[in-house]
Amino acid sequence: MFESLSDRLDSVFKKIKGQGRLNEKNIQDGLREVRLALLEADVNYRVVKDFVERVRERALGQEVLSSLTPGQQVVKIVHEELVGLLGGTYEPLSLKGRKPAVIMLVGLQGSGKTTTAAKLALHLRQNGHEPYLVPADVYRPAAIDQLHKLASDLDVPAYPSTSQMNPVAITETALDEAGKAGADVVLLDTAGRLHIDETLMQELERIKAQCQPQEILLVADAMTGQDAVTVAEKFNDLLDISGVVLTKLEGDARGGAALSIRSIIHKPVKFVGIGEKLKDLEAFHPDRVASRILGMGDMMTLIEKAQQEFDESESEALEAKLKKAEFDLDDFRSQMRKIKKLGSMESIFKLIPGMGKIKDQLKDAQLPDKELGKIEAMINSMTPQERHSPKVINASRKERIAKGSGTSVQDVNQLLKNFAQMQKMLKKMSTQQPKGGGAGLPGMEGMPGMPGLEGAGLPAAAGGGSSSQAHRKKRDKKKRKLQKKSKKKKKK
Repeated sequence: MFESLSDRLDSVFKKIKGQGRLNEKNIQDGLREVRLALLEADVNYRVVKDFVERVRERALGQEVLSSLTPGQQVVKIVHEELVGLLGGTYEPLSLKGRKPAVIMLVGLQGSGKTTTAAKLALHLRQNGHEPYLVPADVYRPAAIDQLHKLASDLDVPAYPSTSQMNPVAITETALDEAGKAGADVVLLDTAGRLHIDETLMQELERIKAQCQPQEILLVADAMTGQDAVTVAEKFNDLLDISGVVLTKLEGDARGGAALSIRSIIHKPVKFVGIGEKLKDLEAFHPDRVASRILGMGDMMTLIEKAQQEFDESESEALEAKLKKAEFDLDDFRSQMRKIKKLGSMESIFKLIPGMGKIKDQLKDAQLPDKELGKIEAMINSMTPQERHSPKVINASRKERIAKGSGTSVQDVNQLLKNFAQMQKMLKKMSTQQPKGGGAGLPGMEGMPGMPGLEGAGLPAAAGGGSSSQAHRKKRDKKKRKLQKKSKKKKKK
């Protein structure tokens, strides 16, 4: 999402920053490019017009024209206005009032309501709630089966609906059953149609009157662009929705719906679906999304993802192992698997400030995801003894590991060499950190010099540790030469 928009805006801001002193003409030229970039991203033309006008008024003010860094001031203004355009602040689910609380999911057929219901159930459970799923789409039997299957996968209770039941009756009975089951939030998956029709809306109005939901969330497909905004307008007019969940943002959606909905219907985007897995649901934070669009990264989202995957007690145990120099390949593989759960390395890099262009930097080098897979295959081919004590791995063992993992002996040598370097580096880092300092992203430091990434110009955390180490050696060598020259001059 937003990749093409980010690239366009990045080139615009480079031009603006390269101007030095700004005047009305080059600001107008820059904003014309911003307007075209937003329109190409399928943002509603009325929204674009108002947005550009607000930025222009502020950019032509004294805070920019008299600034020593006018280009950066313009970027700051665009960021602030983007945050406002996206809703300003994050608006969480409102579940106050009677228990169990009810979240009613509405939308057109194929927008992803059923999967979103399960994703929300997982999100709620992770935040200390007891969700209860209710399949109320009796017109599509597969939807009922799908939600029951997802509920089983999550180990979340679900109401035993059938396609012969009445949707309004299902709602009434399900609320009683949810209360008996000890649930505090009911997620109601309603029927959809291929288009908005009177029959659908009347049924949804009856369900709304029956269950009095605290939240009515419209699930809209971001891939449909401005059609998603039109659908949101109609549902809001008829049902007075409380928020929107945008799905399929992992595809080639240009982001126009996310940037337009708040301004058009004055209701917040509360969540976005970023993949097919049940964990692929993110709360929508306008400030974080604006930062991603402008290539500033999103460390808070990365930290939150890490906190979900990395257990504090495990991190403390790992830290103790590092201090005692007991960190082995089993530990490394465990950390690597957890990092992979955060998403692809490319998606992680996009959340780190300054790393958004990682794909361009890598060019012909192999992507870290492929390297991680190769490394894990080699570790899997080792015996427990070899993983615990890599020093026992001799030439014949290396050949066996290479054959078993579909790699070469050179790859195995590279892994063992890099792992030995990593052990030294991590031991040194752990002794320098205060207690508990290793609980952030354990293992992220542990990927120096992955094969295929040397020379890619990446910092150690991104897999370019060997390159960074070589750079430091070169720098130290230069320093020593200069010191020798200085001593010779003094003697003369």
